Amino acid sequence: IQKEVIDLCPTHCMSWDGSKLSIDTANCVRCMHCINTMPRALHVGDDRGASILVGAKAPILDGAQMGSLLVPFIPAEEPFDEIKSVIEKIWDWWMEEGKNRERVGETIKRLSFQKLLEVTEIPAIPQHVIEPRTNPYILFKEEDVPGGWTRDIAAYRQRHLR
Repeated sequence: IQKEVIDLCPTHCMSWDGSKLSIDTANCVRCMHCINTMPRALHVGDDRGASILVGAKAPILDGAQMGSLLVPFIPAEEPFDEIKSVIEKIWDWWMEEGKNRERVGETIKRLSFQKLLEVTEIPAIPQHVIEPRTNPYILFKEEDVPGGWTRDIAAYRQRHLR
């Protein structure tokens, strides 16, 4: 177990003390390596739901493009009101902001993923970042930054002297 499951976990969210396997679900990225390796010992939990991705398409010339993860997990229980509310917010935003014959993903690229998060009232989480430091989906607002945008450059340089 230690060699083939614990040591191969990409986030090292599992620990084995010789008799008990512990999983830190907050750090788990759900790669399913542990479940595929030990299908009888581990199984998927009882929570049933869905992940919502937006913006995928498969044009012939450009090739397939993956969607962006909007909701990592949303419960899928009859009558599916939570899922419907998220989708209706996306549709309303797209119908107002989207251009003629423009796909949802193209609208997101044009107006930003952050705008979609604001419209759907979904807080930004690390799973929204596709490539760290290369896609500026999440941008700070002035009220989120202590002191706002105005900073004293002399004080900044004084703090960062070498």
